[in-house]
Amino acid sequence: MFAITAARIDPADPLSCLEAGERPEPTPTQGWTVVTVKAASLNHHDLWSLRGVGLSADRLPMVLGTDAAGVDEEGNPVIVHGVIGDATDGAGDETRDPRRSLLSEVYDGSFAEKLAVPRRNLVPKPEGLSFEEAACLPTAWLTAYRMLFEKAQVEPGARLLVQGAGGGVSSALIRMAAVTGYRVYVTGRSETKRARAVELGAYAAFEPGQRLPEKVDAVFDSVGEATWGHSVRSLRPGGRIVTCGATSGDAPSAELTRMFFLQLSAVGSAMGTRGQLARLAEFCVRTGVRPEIDRVLPLNRAAEGFAAMYEGDLFGKVVFTVD
Repeated sequence: MFAITAARIDPADPLSCLEAGERPEPTPTQGWTVVTVKAASLNHHDLWSLRGVGLSADRLPMVLGTDAAGVDEEGNPVIVHGVIGDATDGAGDETRDPRRSLLSEVYDGSFAEKLAVPRRNLVPKPEGLSFEEAACLPTAWLTAYRMLFEKAQVEPGARLLVQGAGGGVSSALIRMAAVTGYRVYVTGRSETKRARAVELGAYAAFEPGQRLPEKVDAVFDSVGEATWGHSVRSLRPGGRIVTCGATSGDAPSAELTRMFFLQLSAVGSAMGTRGQLARLAEFCVRTGVRPEIDRVLPLNRAAEGFAAMYEGDLFGKVVFTVD
């Protein structure tokens, strides 16, 4: 079968590590099944894998990709939950299993014609979602869903800040928060991305670090070191930062004096459960909200999508289709 793999690891030149070509078809073990992939979406996780973050050299070559939608062995359209873990060991939540992994870390991922996954990781794809739209949900959109509706602990009507317009998680947060009644502020490095954020439903968009017109109840930060100080200063007393990444570095000043004096809190969020993925798909159907897709490419042109993500030339998701 045709697949996109990480053949090497190079932190300085990750794109040189991509390889496209034939790989053996997966053979499922007990409790696993094979999905015929129709669409898969790209995440920053895939670029980090090429740099050796979460993927060690002894596991190479590894088929990349954490997200997929396709058809199961009985011909049913499905969405693949990319967390490989035991919900029992995670107190009912597979994302809290200390031995969990994502597709493409220990087991081959979704950038291939066929994908082997545990049978319990399959979620029915609603008729109202295309395969391309459904393939955007399992990582970026599921992460955003959990951040907004579980971790932030703020009610509709609250004021939110999303750091970094343009990414998959950021655009998902804007769309879901706006349609459910939150006031959403966004920061973005380019005027074009800030304008697009407003088109998606943001109340207003600002340059990175710019002072907001009011304090917010919660901040969603996937940038890390470059935005952390602004995130802390943007919160009202008792506010909360929800973080799901650190693309600019993971060692910012904690600003502990401000944290304890204003009684702020910071909480981490990683992916979401299988049940939340099913509810997210239903949420999209019922609200009409759909993932923002920057471009759709055939899988044999995956290198173009990786290059666009590496350069930051995106607003929304890159989707690969498989014929």
